[in-house]
Amino acid sequence: MSRSDDELVRDALDHIDVLKRHLARGDLADETIADAVSLRLASAIEAVSETGSEFRERHFGDDWKIIWATRNRIAHGYAYIDLAMIRDTVENDLPEFERVLRVALT
Repeated sequence: MSRSDDELVRDALDHIDVLKRHLARGDLADETIADAVSLRLASAIEAVSETGSEFRERHFGDDWKIIWATRNRIAHGYAYIDLAMIRDTVENDLPEFERVLRVALT
């Protein structure tokens, strides 16, 4: 059974909410928090990747390639994840990503 775009967006927003709870517990300097935040960020992007291509094009346009590349850098970083990239993404890009997803549900 295929899931709707709205269901997938809700999944992504759930991951973002958990990510924020992790950050409320401490800083990315804590390895456990950094790992948890990275996992939830990648999972949120992964959920959106399962939406229809029309959805991604309409809401993210050319930025989707950069968003997906971020997920790939996390998922395929194996033993090393660039915490500066994660910090920059969480501080500068995540708010807009979340805003777009919330608007998409209205």
